[in-house]
Amino acid sequence: MIEEIKFKNRDTGRIETEKVYGENWLSLIYGSPLGKIPLWLAIQRAWFSKWYGKKMNAKKSKEKILPFISKFNLDKKEFLNEPSEFQSFNEFFSRELKKNARPINQSPHSIVFPADGRHLGIQNLSTVKRIFVKGQKFDLSSLFQSEKLANTYKEGSMVISRLCPVDYHRFHFPVSGFMHEPKLINGSLFSVNPIALRKNISIFWQNKRYLSFICDSMVGKVACFLIGATCVGSVKISAPLPTHVKKGEEMGYFRFGGSSVLTIYEKNSVILADDLLDSTASGIELYAKMGQTLGEKL
Repeated sequence: MIEEIKFKNRDTGRIETEKVYGENWLSLIYGSPLGKIPLWLAIQRAWFSKWYGKKMNAKKSKEKILPFISKFNLDKKEFLNEPSEFQSFNEFFSRELKKNARPINQSPHSIVFPADGRHLGIQNLSTVKRIFVKGQKFDLSSLFQSEKLANTYKEGSMVISRLCPVDYHRFHFPVSGFMHEPKLINGSLFSVNPIALRKNISIFWQNKRYLSFICDSMVGKVACFLIGATCVGSVKISAPLPTHVKKGEEMGYFRFGGSSVLTIYEKNSVILADDLLDSTASGIELYAKMGQTLGEKL
């Protein structure tokens, strides 16, 4: 059995246990020495995610929708479409929500979470000693694949927003500004489940990812990483980039699987929310929804 994943729920203020989709599979892959064999042979490979994605696009996959909603207690009232209207599980997975389902914090100084999920916040990247595992430091140069770009943010702030399969899987702009087209940085497709991350934080800079920047925002130049993961071989950008964007507007969505959005801010530009910093310091993630504030302009 894999260890329980605890997080703090911002809305309830309680410490809760994550309901893990594919728990038995994760237990095999990351909880036993034999799991390294399928991980190396297939799971991290692009062809596996493409194959599984094809299965989730098939009409027969519709049969999974109602049991999934029931098992993970999803709120159907938030859905823009009825479950019966989806033609595949993947279509349901990247579902849209009603406009009032995720209110956007309208304070002129606020920065909002780009996605529903479990979040970690680091106020100053130059002072962080570890993330998840002692001895594993965050390698900005490898993440950006550029020493020059990494130097811009080495004393900046970072928010890691981890989406698990039960979450709303569309991602949005954390601030207003001019956003450039994303650049693809190719890589593997390891799981971004915290069980995997605790063993190897370098997954973030080993995985396939897209990098873009929001420029001319109230907090300067914001770096946005969209991290691919197991079964998330493709990231769909729905916004017509490059263009001026508004805080809270949709940028795109992930297909089936869990994934992550990393937003990185320049030095002395933002002050992260107290509950985000407190939960991170305690070694657990904070669950919060897209549109809620992650911090404010410093």
